[in-house]
Amino acid sequence: MNRGERPELLWGFGLNSIEADKIEDSLGPGFFLRNFSERALPGEKEFLQPEKPSATWIPLRVWNELSEARRATYRKLESTQRILIQDESQKKVDLESVLEDGFLAVVSSPLTSSKVQDALFRAKEVSGLYGDLYRMTEEIIMERELLSRKTEQLMFLNTVLSNATERLEVSDILGQAAEDLKLLLPVLSVQGVFWEVVPAGKQTEAEIFVNPGLIPAVQAEWTEFMIGSVTQLSGIEVGGYNISETTPVADLAMCYGPTGGRVLALPLISRGEKFGCLVMLCDKSVRLAKDQVNTLNAAVNHLSLALSNALMFTKIKTRADRDGLTRVYNRRSFDERLVEELRRHQRHNMDLSLLMVDLDHFKSVNDTYGHMAGDLVLETIARIFEETFRTTDFIARYGGEEFVILLPHTKTDQAKMLAERIREKIESKNMSYRDVNFNVTVSVGVSSVRPGSLAKETEIVRKADDALYIAKEQGRNRVVVSAASAARLKVISA
Repeated sequence: MNRGERPELLWGFGLNSIEADKIEDSLGPGFFLRNFSERALPGEKEFLQPEKPSATWIPLRVWNELSEARRATYRKLESTQRILIQDESQKKVDLESVLEDGFLAVVSSPLTSSKVQDALFRAKEVSGLYGDLYRMTEEIIMERELLSRKTEQLMFLNTVLSNATERLEVSDILGQAAEDLKLLLPVLSVQGVFWEVVPAGKQTEAEIFVNPGLIPAVQAEWTEFMIGSVTQLSGIEVGGYNISETTPVADLAMCYGPTGGRVLALPLISRGEKFGCLVMLCDKSVRLAKDQVNTLNAAVNHLSLALSNALMFTKIKTRADRDGLTRVYNRRSFDERLVEELRRHQRHNMDLSLLMVDLDHFKSVNDTYGHMAGDLVLETIARIFEETFRTTDFIARYGGEEFVILLPHTKTDQAKMLAERIREKIESKNMSYRDVNFNVTVSVGVSSVRPGSLAKETEIVRKADDALYIAKEQGRNRVVVSAASAARLKVISA
């Protein structure tokens, strides 16, 4: 035994002095025998200690005196090998029953050095085999657990990717992501912000998606947080932003602000460029293991691709459905919506009105101030419309300087009041272009379809156009309502 090394531990259960001395003499100084008296034999607690014996020597006389409960306890202990010592005077034991009791070997008295050394050699050999098997079993279990976790991660990523690519709306993707990410983390909410650098390159325009139903104060907190995230990730100040809502998700506490948990702000990257940020609110107690971090990053990469495609789809759809200058809907979109609204009008027996708005003397604006000034006027009027009408109303550029507004659930007198309101707003609006101030006016034709009537889509447009023509003929800057009768128009001047 080398200096500094600890002797190898052996246990004895009720060994007499002759047995104990013979075992110690046979094995030498490299071993230490701890002999328990018959009245103080060890229990399970002692076997669970860090330092375990290589072998335990138990005389048959001691074993026979043990209760069945104590024997059962020793049978279950596999951390040490047990050697049975049989006296010469005792009847030879049955080897099969000895093995069933968990003994490795039987050594008969008188003990000799060769018997002791041989029994201990076999005990250590079996212990080594047990150790190897235990380590192999542990490795197999760990590999199975690792394989199981990897399988779960792949299934999770497949779910995220499949659900994300099935959707084309950003709000739907974010709502579904909240559902899917609950499988990995204790998610409370998922929101997002996306940005584009304006042509001048000094500011960004942001589109913020918050959870539905937030109280104004909480929505303001999230808005401030996400604007700060845009500035931090892009390095550019936010010049303007719009707020939209994500698709509602059941069983998620979407009412919390940024201080309601642990916030994870994960950048979204497409083609090497950051274009957005996924904002997750998790339970404060969340702790991410390395493999969870890797899985989350992979999921965010999948979501980045889907969200980038959704934003591109929205942009293309906007170009197809909306007027490029004013950003209100275009003529094609209006024609489609008109058919839908007329069907809804007939099915639900509701009122439907239409305003046709035309800028007065618009050509003179272009001739006097230039076409850029004319574009500014059209954009300004479109913004006035958006500020005045409901979200259920439908605003479209009909062509040139003409706009149309569909008003569901709106009677003729209500439509006339709205027409007068926008006429007055536009008339009082000071236009400014290159330090030159000027004003414009509009003429408005109003037509309505009464509940229960069967009307073609061209009829309501034709009536509004006829009313607009009369407004022009009567001097412009006025509202004219088409007559309820088929032929005659009733004129109401401003």
